[in-house]
Amino acid sequence: MMLLKDFMQSLDAAVPFSLQEAYDNSGLQVGSPEQRIHRGLVTLDVTPGVVREAVSKECDLILSHHPLIFKGLQRITGASQAEEVIVEAIRNRIAVVAVHTNLDNIRHGVNHRLGTKLGLKEMRILKPAKGLLKKLVTFCPLEQAEKVRAALFQAGAGHIGDYDCCSFNLSGKGSFRAGEDANPFVGNIKELHYEQEERIETIFPAYLQHKVVAAMKASHPYEEVAYDIYPLDNEFEMVGSGMTGKLEEPLTVKAFLELVKHSLGIPFLKHSATGREPIHTVAICGGSGAFLLDTAIKTGAQAFITGDVKYHQYFDAGSKLLLVDAGHYETEQHACELLVDIVKKKMINFALLISEVKTNPVRYY
Repeated sequence: MMLLKDFMQSLDAAVPFSLQEAYDNSGLQVGSPEQRIHRGLVTLDVTPGVVREAVSKECDLILSHHPLIFKGLQRITGASQAEEVIVEAIRNRIAVVAVHTNLDNIRHGVNHRLGTKLGLKEMRILKPAKGLLKKLVTFCPLEQAEKVRAALFQAGAGHIGDYDCCSFNLSGKGSFRAGEDANPFVGNIKELHYEQEERIETIFPAYLQHKVVAAMKASHPYEEVAYDIYPLDNEFEMVGSGMTGKLEEPLTVKAFLELVKHSLGIPFLKHSATGREPIHTVAICGGSGAFLLDTAIKTGAQAFITGDVKYHQYFDAGSKLLLVDAGHYETEQHACELLVDIVKKKMINFALLISEVKTNPVRYY
């Protein structure tokens, strides 16, 4: 048993809601932050059948990949499916939480899980995000510098790709004069003081700024901490759209299509007429990822797997790569098990069940 707001806080730490796309509506959609919850049901979509299942299994939380509420509602009368679900969720005191494009955009999110199912190696974000990194610079007495660095790293600063604890450090001389109301760590009131200090530089994701600055101040010996924060235009390799990876062995187009069908349990595939053989480097994006087609081509991938491909986009692929539409649901179906794994790591005592309702609205004949 836990408060919904505590669940949301832990979830946000693992899959930051600030990483969702501007059009998205991830987060708490139905329920009160003060509500107590004890068991959750994980699903790709929230449908009436999923709500009935939650009631029958005594779940007071539905954790969904796709948001129940995507655009503004003018009324809640039960006329639409979304309204019907909202009414039933409220009636049964079931909270609804969506973890959508923020789960897509993290490095070990939906696309990484999809790539794992396909057996891809050396996976990297296909289109890394920009504008999400900042640099912190602070100045600290030499003897306390290690403590401050450790606190910054513990708060999440200093990650560059697969490396952590990254910083640049330079020794120099700082000066200050304490005022009458000050309580200086070193030096005397009204006297100009020079101190041998270390300049510490490190980067951090913008969404961790409050946590990183708080950790710095808590570990720093100075009463007034001098620090600068700079916005960066660097690509953030840990966050972004899609993913690219390599097959263990190059495959022919036919063998590759068989691999995709078998790995994802798909009855049939749509794909472009031409492509390059052999296929070794593969780009992927679960859900609707055709907007990444040009990026996939530029990376040199021989194949690109996604869903919801439009007619003319097959022409755009041309002979540049093999474009495969494996279905929206099919390329995101593993999001449920991914969410369970994430929650179990953060909240080991909270029970989660994966829904048995197949919410895919597409049927095959």
